Amino acid sequence: MSAGFATWHALVDLALAEDLGAGDITSLATISPDARADGVMIAKQDGVISGIEVAAFVFERIDPEVSFIARVVDGATVKAGAEIASIEGNARSVLAGERVALNLLQRLSGVASLTARYVAEVKGTNASIVDTRKTTPGLRALEKAAVRHGGGRNHRLGLSDGVLIKDNHLAAIGGDDRVTKAIQRAREHAPHTAKVEVEVTTLAEAREAADAGADIIMLDNMSVEQMAEAVNVIAGRSLVEASGGVNLASVRGIAGSGVDLISVGALTHSAPALDISLKFVIR
Repeated sequence: MSAGFATWHALVDLALAEDLGAGDITSLATISPDARADGVMIAKQDGVISGIEVAAFVFERIDPEVSFIARVVDGATVKAGAEIASIEGNARSVLAGERVALNLLQRLSGVASLTARYVAEVKGTNASIVDTRKTTPGLRALEKAAVRHGGGRNHRLGLSDGVLIKDNHLAAIGGDDRVTKAIQRAREHAPHTAKVEVEVTTLAEAREAADAGADIIMLDNMSVEQMAEAVNVIAGRSLVEASGGVNLASVRGIAGSGVDLISVGALTHSAPALDISLKFVIR
C-alpha cells in the first residue's frame, strides 16, 4: 500500500498515541511481562479485505518481535468465519495494538466491501465506480486504496492533482459564458498534462463544456433522463461523470444512461465497518 506511505505511517503513530497514552494500565497490572499470546483475526461477516499491511504495521510499531502472518491479501473476498491473519508474540504487545489494528482494518475493509457492492451493481455496463474527496481526514490515501481493493477507481487524491471546476468556481467567475471562461483559464494556467473537468447542472452547460473542450464533464444531480440527453449532447467529445445522491438503489439506472464514470461519496463517508475480531489464548 504505497500511496501516502509516510502519511499513514504517521497516522498509525498518532492512533497509537491516542489509544495508549502513558501505557495500557490494565495489561501492565494483570499480565506477566513475559506472557505470550497467539491471536487470530476472524471475519464475522462476508466482505472484502483492505488494510492488512496497515494492521501488520501497527503491531510492528508496538513490538518488532510480534509475528503477524496474513492469511489473505488486500482485495480478497472473505466469508464470515474466515481467518484473516494470525498473530504471535508478547501478550502485552498484542493487547496494546489490538484495537488500533482492528479499527483501521475494519474501517478500510468496510470501504472496500461497500465499493464492491456498487461495482457489482454496474457490472455489464460501461460505467466505472469512482470515489470522491469525501474521506476521513488523515485516512484519504488508505481509503482510496480500499476503494481500489473493492474494484473501484480513484478520482483525484487532492486539490493539486487535477482541475475540477465546480459550481462555486463558476459562481465566482460569473457571466453567461462562465463555463467557457473557466475551461479556457484552466487551460492557460494548469500544466498541459492536467485533465480539465467541469461540473454542470443543465444540458446547456453540458453542451457549452463540450464545445469548450473539457476533458471530463460532471453531471451534477441530474435525473437519469437528463443524463441520457447530456450523453447524446456531449457525443463522445468528453468523458461523462455522474454525481450527486448516488446510492445502491439508483446506481444501475444511472449506469444505463451511458455515462462513463459514477462518483459515489458514500464509498468513504458512509461505509459501515466490516466486523472483524481478534481472538487469542495466553500461554
